[in-house]
Amino acid sequence: MAPLYFHLPGNWLEKPSEMLPFYQKLTAGLADRAEVRLVEMSRDGLAERITGTPGVHILNHGRIEHPRSLNAGIAYVYPFWHLDPLGIRAFSSIGAVRFRAGEVDGEAAQVFFQRLKGRMVGGRISRYEQPPEREVLPKAGAAIFLQSEGHRVVGETLYLDRWTMVRAVLEAVQTPVLVKPHPRDFDPETGAKLEKLMAEFRHLSVTTANIHDVLQATERVVTINSAVGIEAYLYRKPLILCGKADFHHIADVVQTPQALQDALHKEVSGRPYAKYIHWYFGQQCLNAGAADLVDRAWARIAPLFLQ
Repeated sequence: MAPLYFHLPGNWLEKPSEMLPFYQKLTAGLADRAEVRLVEMSRDGLAERITGTPGVHILNHGRIEHPRSLNAGIAYVYPFWHLDPLGIRAFSSIGAVRFRAGEVDGEAAQVFFQRLKGRMVGGRISRYEQPPEREVLPKAGAAIFLQSEGHRVVGETLYLDRWTMVRAVLEAVQTPVLVKPHPRDFDPETGAKLEKLMAEFRHLSVTTANIHDVLQATERVVTINSAVGIEAYLYRKPLILCGKADFHHIADVVQTPQALQDALHKEVSGRPYAKYIHWYFGQQCLNAGAADLVDRAWARIAPLFLQ
């Protein structure tokens, strides 16, 4: 059998103890099923090198479609991972898979949902560090979670830019609207634009509160494709996406300001949040903490050796 290559950051190869548990478990657990080789990730010409190098290739934070490679990365919420033929997050193949709620076990879904909700909501944790203080916010008709279009992935996947999105919401919703800037957006221009909008729209409030306080206060969530959309599902809050996402199946996806405004006034009920969370994380992703991690990963890897 040809080798199984893991393309990883160089510092992990120098200090294996720094390697994330997902890779530690896979490289050790698959050693008796394949010849595991660790190589430093170099993205330049990677697709061509894969073609010229027999074997299967696992690409950390990859976005390459090749019959002998899979892309790996954390799927928004740890310990869940993508191991995907197309990419990770917005670019993963999950977005093209049909979600059939009727085929998901309801009882198992509720157990899974409540366990994840208890950890995330009960622990007030999120993908990015959040303020520990609890803040009581005004009840809002919508909460908008911003991202930076300077981030390559956001710029490639948006249907509406953030300012068009914000203005469309403010014009359509007359009750309070909350806007939370991205915690890693330190661009003073973002703050300046938000100040101008607050002067124009008196019902706009900009907040840096903990995501969980914002989600608790709002009726709906609007974002391009932020991971907060997944967290909104844990609160059973209707989600409107203004960009490409692989968790779009029970959200409203809009591509124009008018479609966004229509979605804001749409009656929403009966969305199968628990079944979806179980389907997305439990069935489509891999759990790095699960006893069956190696077996489930191998089920995806093994067929690629036949290509």
